[in-house]
Amino acid sequence: MFNLPEHNIHLSATADNKQQAIEMAANALAQDGYVAAGYLQGMLAREQQTSTFLGNGIAIPHGTLETRDLVKKTGVQIFQFPNGIEWGEGNIAYIVIGIAARSDEHLALLRQLTHVLGDDDTAASLVTLQDKAEFRAILMGEKKEPALQPDFITLDVETNSALTLTAINAGKLEAKSAVDARFVSQVIADQGLAIGNGIVLNDNAQGNQFNAVAFSRAKQPFYNANGEAVQAVMTVAAVDDQLNSVLARLLTAETQTALLQASSAEQIIALLSGKSVKADNTQTTTSAVQQVIGTFTVRNEHGLHARPGALLVSTVKPFAAKVTVENLDRPTTAVNAKSLMKLVALGVVAGHRLRFTAEGDDAKAAIEAIGKAIADGLGEGAGITPKEPDSIEEVTSAVAAASAPSATGAVNSDGQIEGTFSLKNEHGLHARPCALLVQEAKKFQSAITVENLDRQSAAVSAKSMMKVVALGALKGHQLRFVAKGEDAQQAIDAIGAAIASGLGE
Repeated sequence: MFNLPEHNIHLSATADNKQQAIEMAANALAQDGYVAAGYLQGMLAREQQTSTFLGNGIAIPHGTLETRDLVKKTGVQIFQFPNGIEWGEGNIAYIVIGIAARSDEHLALLRQLTHVLGDDDTAASLVTLQDKAEFRAILMGEKKEPALQPDFITLDVETNSALTLTAINAGKLEAKSAVDARFVSQVIADQGLAIGNGIVLNDNAQGNQFNAVAFSRAKQPFYNANGEAVQAVMTVAAVDDQLNSVLARLLTAETQTALLQASSAEQIIALLSGKSVKADNTQTTTSAVQQVIGTFTVRNEHGLHARPGALLVSTVKPFAAKVTVENLDRPTTAVNAKSLMKLVALGVVAGHRLRFTAEGDDAKAAIEAIGKAIADGLGEGAGITPKEPDSIEEVTSAVAAASAPSATGAVNSDGQIEGTFSLKNEHGLHARPCALLVQEAKKFQSAITVENLDRQSAAVSAKSMMKVVALGALKGHQLRFVAKGEDAQQAIDAIGAAIASGLGE
């Protein structure tokens, strides 16, 4: 484990530019006896050779091979810049890690940073955090996540495949960094262990990052290849013995029966935690999906750097509506508009058009507030005049009544090709039809996203098996595909034809 003393972490730092930030890191390394005088020149020279920006707001300035002899001992100094530092090519660094290494020892730190670089929300949490101990724990991957989380529970999946349930579990565990790709590939290939009452348990010895339990349950029981009734799959990631009590409860017939009858993720967690569960008599009602779409041109001369980005996020966060945003001038998928890291990562420059999609009771108010903030220049004044007018449109449809697909390949207001299709498969998008759909999407170069309008899901890549399965698409659900690229029309046409033909079923 790479050593990182808390006193080497400097929170709420300020610097005018990249060079000043690097000088601060170099001075801190020198003061703590890690390097000798002259190492700063090596750090600046390295930056001239190639940018040390890694992604997700993190930069790692370090010396050249020629200045390695100036390193007295391996170590790092970490500076948090909440306002961000322009690091070149439109990249903004919020966390600057100055590295002194006599050989390749710093690679150990970089390996530990992998979970931060791959998780926007984790990286974003470091930007304003004011607790050094927690900052260090997150950065070093030592912060313990709860093993039982609502995000790990999926109920009423329309499927007759244990593989689909396992894929959903593995995808959720991987998304939270509880497991890595090795775990996912191995656990999907494993049939699991039938422990009774239609519950299958699976795990794997490889790729476990922290203790976690994922649970997926089909709407109706089905039979596997061995003639055994199956309705739920529990996937376990374990790094020690702390989940033994959870597994012990799982092996009792009483808990198994209760897990199959529980109506919410909270009840599932309570059962596995050994707590009593109250009956849930809440009935689900069909509601209307209201979607408000706003398309706005960014006026700021320097685009969405840290300050205007933060103001935009603060504009969105007070609203309860789910709001996503995509950069129409770059092939990006929609991201959470309440995440500063994800917003900055869109690479928005002056003149780029952003499409915001809001769903919820206050969706219209959210989009109107966003439009006004952007028109006002996000605290920096309107630097340019848009070539196209901003627009806001409302789309309201009853979930239960949605049935007819839209015209294949309709061109939306942003020049993208989109199509909305009704899923015909009797058992929804379980593993086999899902694989065929993803395979069809991968034939095309265009960026393709899909969202489940009946579940009000965010748009995800149509080329990702895990993400498409996680949409939980059932028979009759409306799937909206949006394609951007030279072969976008062909892609939407092919996807529509594949869905119309039943995706192999």
